[in-house]
Amino acid sequence: MAELPLAPVKRVIKNAGADRVSDDAVEAMRDLLEDRAEDLAKEAKQYANHADRKTVKKEDVRAAK
Repeated sequence: MAELPLAPVKRVIKNAGADRVSDDAVEAMRDLLEDRAEDLAKEAKQYANHADRKTVKKEDVRAAK
């Protein structure tokens, strides 16, 4: 199930310079963003675990990039 709303994703694409964006393109971008975000979250959690913390911190997320 999709977590990200479509409107902000469409705005991101338009802010990148697109004049027009199809609904299919917005949905595809949303799916890719959610997949990437989940991968980053898992890696950030590993950094927190390695530091013996339960809380994922900003530095964990930045290190996961």
